[in-house]
Amino acid sequence: MIERIETGTRMSKIVKHNGVAYLCGQVGEGASVEAQTRDCLSRVDALLERAGSSRENILQAVIWLADMADFAEMNAVWDDWVPEGHAPARACGEARLARPDLKVEIIITAAC
Repeated sequence: MIERIETGTRMSKIVKHNGVAYLCGQVGEGASVEAQTRDCLSRVDALLERAGSSRENILQAVIWLADMADFAEMNAVWDDWVPEGHAPARACGEARLARPDLKVEIIITAAC
């Protein structure tokens, strides 16, 4: 059974299947990579809760940065956010994001 949460024409914010929650990509508000990453991760927290999951259950994270020069700044926020001993499999790359003001987008898959 597939459960879709907050489904629109283009996408669902969460799709659950076989005990796994797939979150749509999250972006954040703010002028800096740090601010956008913090806001983005707070949105991830809200979606994880809605899916019946948590940071401790994250299986995989895919992170897109508009500029890899921002890698260390994003990682400083990420490292404080991930619970010790629960780091997910992760990839991070550079990509042109949906709007020029966006600096980071994070996609999460978690057990629920």
